[in-house]
Amino acid sequence: MKKVVLYIAMSLDGYIADKNGGVSWLVGEDRDIQLSSYDEFIKTVDTIIMGNNSYSQITTELSPDKWVYEGMKTFVLTHRDMISNRDVEFTKENIVDLVNRIRAKASNEGKDIWLCGGSDLVHQFMEKDLIDRYHVTVIPTILGAGIRLFKKLDQPLLLKHISNRAINGMVDVVYDRR
Repeated sequence: MKKVVLYIAMSLDGYIADKNGGVSWLVGEDRDIQLSSYDEFIKTVDTIIMGNNSYSQITTELSPDKWVYEGMKTFVLTHRDMISNRDVEFTKENIVDLVNRIRAKASNEGKDIWLCGGSDLVHQFMEKDLIDRYHVTVIPTILGAGIRLFKKLDQPLLLKHISNRAINGMVDVVYDRR
């Protein structure tokens, strides 16, 4: 069965964006070295789920001229009426129904599902216990304020350590749901 994998970076103090929503600080100790686990990770997924804010940031700020996930099916959860295309489907669908639909269509074939962000969507997935793997890259930066990755939960989520490694001062930690 396709796993839902949260692959995301956060500051050492737990933020995924600065107080203005910026992410220019998402680099390792040596800004000129582009080493990270992303190139390995992206080969393990064929489907992406993200919120509308993440989609907007990608298409207006990070990569306005080219859709960086071409050939991968992307679902953007939004309350707005937007026109879908070959690679991107905008949906108001319930997240449990969406994950079940993706898994059913895949017939247990294919690669995993990347929960790309943002924090509100991550929180909704956590509340429904839909995340199978947490792959968090801790960036060697303390922001002090911004958009926090994890929000308050009604009960703890227990995880099992899978791996950790350091790359260019960034630390990847990977946990599976227990």
